[in-house]
Amino acid sequence: MVGKGSLRHNNRTFHAGNVDPERSHQNIAYCDENIRDVYHELFDEALEKYNAKQTRADRMIDDYYEKIRFGKQEKPFHEIIMQIGDWENTAVDSDTGRLATEILDEYMKGFAERNPNLRVFSAHLHLDEATPHLHIDFVPFIKTDGKRGLETRVSLKQALKVQGFVGVHKKDSEWARWIQAEKEQLAAIMERHGIEWEHKGMERPHLDVLDYKLQERQRELAELDVVVKEKTDEANILEKQIENLTESAKVITTISQNFENEPEYQLPEPTAMMSARSYKTKFVDPLIKRLKALVIKTLSRYFEARTDFERWRTANHSLASSNERLKNRVSALENENEYLREDLRDYKLLRKVFGSRQIDNLLEQARANKGKRRDERSR
Repeated sequence: MVGKGSLRHNNRTFHAGNVDPERSHQNIAYCDENIRDVYHELFDEALEKYNAKQTRADRMIDDYYEKIRFGKQEKPFHEIIMQIGDWENTAVDSDTGRLATEILDEYMKGFAERNPNLRVFSAHLHLDEATPHLHIDFVPFIKTDGKRGLETRVSLKQALKVQGFVGVHKKDSEWARWIQAEKEQLAAIMERHGIEWEHKGMERPHLDVLDYKLQERQRELAELDVVVKEKTDEANILEKQIENLTESAKVITTISQNFENEPEYQLPEPTAMMSARSYKTKFVDPLIKRLKALVIKTLSRYFEARTDFERWRTANHSLASSNERLKNRVSALENENEYLREDLRDYKLLRKVFGSRQIDNLLEQARANKGKRRDERSR
């Protein structure tokens, strides 16, 4: 189990309802240090160096523990809870419970050596509840070159990486790989004491179901690839249209600059013998008519082009958003495909190792038990 960490519960400053206070004296406390003292031990020297480099007061850190506690990137500490069996097979006052206590004690004594970047400050083996179990609370830390931030700082992900646990994706993270390794450490000690690790929650869907899901995801991906290509082509066409409109705007600017010199839109000088009425009728009225027609035509084309531009721009934004959603969907499906392939490989390996008939029998038993539990809940 992964715990959120309740130090007051772990050191029995208070007793929860499932605790028998009469047996609390049997608990084993490996360490119970004040977390602030641990932070001073780990980070004070690095904090002093960091603050000495700062030229702005707002970048200095007064209390590193408080900074982490109120920050969003890291937790001040982490906790794991290790337990063997449950109250039915390793009750605290049974022989198997006492054996589980010995195993957990041996596991705890090797924890710090295995995990040099996890500073344990609180560790308690509880024997006053139904089943023996171990709480380990630690501060994950790393040492860096100090170019960015403190030379020594809190980081769970990096601390586990330093210890050799590199994650691949969210479901196969550094934390998940480290937890699995710690379970295997505990299982190895159990095995030396004659206890086998029963892997619970490992029921796999039928091979046909996995194949079907995998094929469906591949089909969806193929369809999405076609849609993405179509949307990309549409976006490219729209971009060219918008580029053409931009070019048109440049052409209009050039025309307007040349407009002043076009003979068609110039008034000639009146002759000496021409009356004002004749000049207006012969030259002014036709020019005004041509100018009106030009203005109407230009405005009509302008508003038509502007409408097209806005429509294309909106369509382009919509396509960009749609493309982004499709890419996210493709990424999610590719991840799911990878999980399905892993499940399929595991399932085929199980069939190869244990035989198809035995696996089919186990699946039938699991389905029957699942149906029985569902029936019992519905009564």
